[in-house]
Amino acid sequence: MRRLMLLRHAKTEHDAPSGHDHDRRLDERGRRDAASIGTWIGRHPPFPDAVLVSTAVRARQTWEIARDAIMHAVRERHPQPQVELLDELYGAEPTRLLRIIRMAEVTDPARLMLIGHNPGMHELALMLAGSGDAAAKKSLEDNLPTAGLAILDFAIDDWSEVAFRRGKLVRFTSPKLLKQALDD
Repeated sequence: MRRLMLLRHAKTEHDAPSGHDHDRRLDERGRRDAASIGTWIGRHPPFPDAVLVSTAVRARQTWEIARDAIMHAVRERHPQPQVELLDELYGAEPTRLLRIIRMAEVTDPARLMLIGHNPGMHELALMLAGSGDAAAKKSLEDNLPTAGLAILDFAIDDWSEVAFRRGKLVRFTSPKLLKQALDD
């Protein structure tokens, strides 16, 4: 069994001071949302063994804030995930993302998290989900929002076996959905 966690970066400023999209930073809402989703992850183990993060500033900031929130929520020691920054995640389309996931067989984590960008991450989540939670799939169909998290399980032994429509969508959540659940 392998678990894949797809996390889109949190909300960002419209323009980076440098003028380069790659340099856009999280805005205040993005910082709150990254902490919110990190806290949720920390309260809903298992945690990722490996995390692949886009080199874009907003993706790195999302991971750093989420990681700190996970650690705060857990309150007990657990192994730190192996983290790798990958240029290839920036702007990657679903087939490229799938190749990156399949390459995880080298380190062979049981649970892998990717932190990247739309439209590729959203399209990938939809293309991988062959079964699973119908309500989650319906919610995910419209969008993988900023700081949105899709969790898919694969009944496989090796990451090289991940394929479109073979995943089971276990959970889809976002800061907005978490807030709605608290308000209910």
